[in-house]
Amino acid sequence: MSASPSASPAPDARAQFLDLLSAAVHGNTLVKLVLARHVGADQSLQRIIGKPLQVKGQANLSLVYRHQTRDITRNLPVDQALALVAELLPESFRNAHLFDADGEVQLTFSKKGKPMLQRHGAQAPREVGANAGHDREKKRYLELSRPFLRDLGVTDAQGALIPSMSRKWKQINKFIEVFDHALANAPAQQALRVADFGSGKGYLTFAMHDYLRNTLGRDAQVTGVELRQDMVDLCNAAAARLQHPGLEFQCGDVRSVVPEAIEVMIALHACDIATDYAIHTGIRCNAAIIMCSPCCHKQIRPQLHSPGLLQPMLQYGLHLGQQAEMLTDSLRALYLEACGYETKVFEFISLEHTNKNKMILAVKRKQPVAPGALLEKIAQLKAFYGVQEHCLETLLRGDGLIPA
Repeated sequence: MSASPSASPAPDARAQFLDLLSAAVHGNTLVKLVLARHVGADQSLQRIIGKPLQVKGQANLSLVYRHQTRDITRNLPVDQALALVAELLPESFRNAHLFDADGEVQLTFSKKGKPMLQRHGAQAPREVGANAGHDREKKRYLELSRPFLRDLGVTDAQGALIPSMSRKWKQINKFIEVFDHALANAPAQQALRVADFGSGKGYLTFAMHDYLRNTLGRDAQVTGVELRQDMVDLCNAAAARLQHPGLEFQCGDVRSVVPEAIEVMIALHACDIATDYAIHTGIRCNAAIIMCSPCCHKQIRPQLHSPGLLQPMLQYGLHLGQQAEMLTDSLRALYLEACGYETKVFEFISLEHTNKNKMILAVKRKQPVAPGALLEKIAQLKAFYGVQEHCLETLLRGDGLIPA
């Protein structure tokens, strides 16, 4: 395709567009379909967004009907979805945008119903996984029009971002982006049970549920766990008011609420060894994805002795604290590796109540690795710094998840 758009007012432009759509769907190259400029009877309907989806091994199109105050998702078999799109053009929608691996094709209808096809160069967002195709044109994984954002005070009544919430909005999108990439690389899961420990006001919990249900069309069960009963009541009321099926909040913490099975474990502000309990819960449940943002590192620091060469550097309290933090989280990442996870440690957007900005992301490997060499490296690190006990190690050994 040419990098610049070229228009062709051919009378069969509509048929050409439908043929291209069918080829993209059946050829597994479709990224996204958008039907816009609605002219139907329902004035609240703004657009329909279609993305490929596998439902019980069958190819489907997930069609999200985006209204002013709500979204409705219909997952249809491919042929049924294509027939529906043909019916909607141009009777209900006058614009259609097809994004595939080669770029964008746009179908427009004039006021007199004359179709025109425009081809644009390869500017469409690329797929990450087999059924990806999430909106990356503006690096946003959620739209500001989502009702939960207004209910939680991120946007105003007109759907505009409240300036004081701009950092929270950025954090929500970054969190979903990180999760989306992790989900694309995790082993395939039919069910998705998510536990968010320390869910607070529920911003990220609602965002996770909304993204899984409405964007990906997944039948997910998301549970927020929070110590403060008033926050639990507030979030449960919002979930009921917004009609978010499969979303609930419980009062407790990572030690008192122990799920039998989860596929995604999140703990984004677990203080000190609470992070270890959260990681242990994820490993014990064989979660496909573990996302932690550690806060406070109190257990290791009192045990830390300064090896001779490092004594001049670690005589300063600030440096000793930084070393204890780095060692604590390095051991956590290595224990996750030893338990069959591919682990990354990177900077994340700090939360509103802490300046910590580190995230540990672990994705279950499709093929496990022998833990012997990793456990030997862990032992050497502990010996070098004189560490006698690490909470995560104690928990894993107690359950027999690593050798005693």
